Amino acid sequence: MSTSTLDNRAAAQARTLSRYRDVIKAPVVSEKSYAGFDEGIYTFVVDGTANKVEIRQAIEALFSVKVENVRTHNRNGKRKRNRKSGTFGKRADKKIAVVTLKDGDSIEVLGA
Repeated sequence: MSTSTLDNRAAAQARTLSRYRDVIKAPVVSEKSYAGFDEGIYTFVVDGTANKVEIRQAIEALFSVKVENVRTHNRNGKRKRNRKSGTFGKRADKKIAVVTLKDGDSIEVLGA
Protein backbone atom coordinates (compact mmCIF):
# COMPACT_ATOMS: atom_id res chain seq x y z
CA MET A 1 0.00 0.00 0.00
CA SER A 2 1.14 3.50 -0.67
CA THR A 3 1.69 6.02 2.08
CA SER A 4 -1.23 8.14 0.85
CA THR A 5 -3.60 5.19 1.34
CA LEU A 6 -2.32 4.70 4.88
CA ASP A 7 -2.67 8.41 5.57
CA ASN A 8 -6.26 8.36 4.29
CA ARG A 9 -7.10 5.39 6.51
CA ALA A 10 -5.54 7.05 9.55
CA ALA A 11 -7.49 10.24 8.85
CA ALA A 12 -10.73 8.29 8.47
CA GLN A 13 -10.09 6.45 11.74
CA ALA A 14 -9.38 9.76 13.50
CA ARG A 15 -12.68 11.18 12.20
CA THR A 16 -14.52 8.08 13.42
CA LEU A 17 -13.01 8.34 16.93
CA SER A 18 -13.84 12.03 17.01
CA ARG A 19 -17.46 11.22 16.13
CA TYR A 20 -17.57 8.62 18.92
CA ARG A 21 -16.26 11.20 21.40
CA ASP A 22 -19.14 13.45 20.37
CA VAL A 23 -21.63 10.68 21.20
CA ILE A 24 -20.24 9.97 24.71
CA LYS A 25 -20.15 13.25 26.62
CA ALA A 26 -19.17 12.25 30.18
CA PRO A 27 -19.45 9.48 32.75
CA VAL A 28 -22.05 9.92 35.49
CA VAL A 29 -20.29 10.39 38.82
CA SER A 30 -22.58 9.32 41.65
CA GLU A 31 -22.76 6.68 44.37
CA LYS A 32 -25.47 4.83 42.47
CA SER A 33 -23.41 4.63 39.28
CA TYR A 34 -20.28 3.55 41.20
CA ALA A 35 -22.26 0.71 42.80
CA GLY A 36 -22.64 -0.94 39.39
CA PHE A 37 -18.93 -1.03 38.54
CA ASP A 38 -18.45 -4.47 40.14
CA GLU A 39 -21.19 -5.94 37.93
CA GLY A 40 -19.79 -4.25 34.80
CA ILE A 41 -22.53 -1.60 34.61
CA TYR A 42 -21.43 1.92 33.64
CA THR A 43 -23.50 5.09 33.23
CA PHE A 44 -22.78 7.88 30.74
CA VAL A 45 -24.30 11.17 29.66
CA VAL A 46 -24.69 10.89 25.88
CA ASP A 47 -25.73 13.10 22.99
CA GLY A 48 -29.48 13.57 22.85
CA THR A 49 -29.70 12.44 19.23
CA ALA A 50 -27.64 9.25 19.69
CA ASN A 51 -29.39 5.90 19.51
CA LYS A 52 -28.46 2.62 21.24
CA VAL A 53 -26.50 1.28 18.27
CA GLU A 54 -24.33 4.40 18.08
CA ILE A 55 -23.75 4.33 21.85
CA ARG A 56 -22.72 0.65 21.68
CA GLN A 57 -20.29 1.32 18.81
CA ALA A 58 -18.79 4.33 20.58
CA ILE A 59 -18.20 2.48 23.87
CA GLU A 60 -16.67 -0.52 22.10
CA ALA A 61 -14.36 1.67 19.98
CA LEU A 62 -13.26 4.12 22.69
CA PHE A 63 -12.69 1.65 25.53
CA SER A 64 -11.92 -1.62 23.62
CA VAL A 65 -14.60 -3.64 25.44
CA LYS A 66 -17.63 -5.70 24.38
CA VAL A 67 -21.05 -4.30 25.25
CA GLU A 68 -23.81 -6.69 26.26
CA ASN A 69 -26.72 -4.27 26.78
CA VAL A 70 -27.53 -0.56 26.44
CA ARG A 71 -30.44 1.09 28.22
CA THR A 72 -31.24 4.77 27.71
CA HIS A 73 -33.58 7.32 29.20
CA ASN A 74 -34.18 11.01 28.65
CA ARG A 75 -34.06 13.16 31.74
CA ASN A 76 -35.94 16.44 31.51
CA GLY A 77 -34.31 19.51 33.04
CA LYS A 78 -35.86 21.01 36.14
CA ARG A 79 -37.86 24.23 36.03
CA LYS A 80 -36.17 26.84 38.22
CA ARG A 81 -37.31 30.27 39.37
CA ASN A 82 -35.02 33.28 39.31
CA ARG A 83 -35.05 34.75 42.82
CA LYS A 84 -34.39 38.29 41.68
CA SER A 85 -36.82 38.74 38.80
CA GLY A 86 -39.26 35.93 39.56
CA THR A 87 -39.10 34.59 36.03
CA PHE A 88 -38.74 30.89 35.32
CA GLY A 89 -35.97 29.16 33.47
CA LYS A 90 -35.16 25.55 32.72
CA ARG A 91 -32.05 23.44 33.18
CA ALA A 92 -30.75 21.50 30.21
CA ASP A 93 -32.26 18.12 29.27
CA LYS A 94 -29.95 15.09 29.43
CA LYS A 95 -29.90 11.66 27.85
CA ILE A 96 -28.44 8.96 30.09
CA ALA A 97 -27.11 5.58 28.87
CA VAL A 98 -26.65 2.63 31.23
CA VAL A 99 -24.19 0.24 29.57
CA THR A 100 -23.67 -3.37 30.67
CA LEU A 101 -20.38 -4.95 29.60
CA LYS A 102 -19.73 -8.63 28.87
CA ASP A 103 -18.24 -10.73 31.68
CA GLY A 104 -14.56 -10.04 32.26
CA ASP A 105 -14.57 -6.58 30.63
CA SER A 106 -14.19 -3.38 32.57
CA ILE A 107 -13.40 0.27 31.92
CA GLU A 108 -10.30 0.98 33.99
CA VAL A 109 -10.46 4.77 33.71
CA LEU A 110 -13.70 4.84 35.66
CA GLY A 111 -13.03 1.93 38.00
CA ALA A 112 -9.63 3.12 39.21
